[in-house]
Amino acid sequence: MAINGSGIRDTSRVLKISKTTVLSTIKSKGSMLIQVNPNIKTLELSNECSVHMELTCDAAELDEQWSFVGNKSNQRWIWYAVDHATNTILAYVFGRRKDTIFKQLKALLEPFGIKRFYTDDWGTYECNIDKEKHEPECNTNR
Repeated sequence: MAINGSGIRDTSRVLKISKTTVLSTIKSKGSMLIQVNPNIKTLELSNECSVHMELTCDAAELDEQWSFVGNKSNQRWIWYAVDHATNTILAYVFGRRKDTIFKQLKALLEPFGIKRFYTDDWGTYECNIDKEKHEPECNTNR
């Protein structure tokens, strides 16, 4: 559901389970979560040779969602990037709303060679994305 922009509360409402259950499930499975990236393929051609292909992404949309654990002062954030053309998730990270967490997401996006980043106008994006690659407050179809 997060792929479609649903947060913890939306997931809880649609699945008719408590927010606590959603959060505890995410926490319990956290060590098993992997980065999902269909744009990277490895082909095994023989025992001696393999080819690693990476498709590039020209533009990405970056955003963050938050919920809380226990009370609203204990916020947790998911930061994510989607391909602007296909809406495919490229990368995500969990953490607080801090520049250091955003920089982890940005590092995961380096292999894609992204030329344009669409974001809201939050200051972390402006401070950490080159001005010529950054387009704040894009008009997306979300």
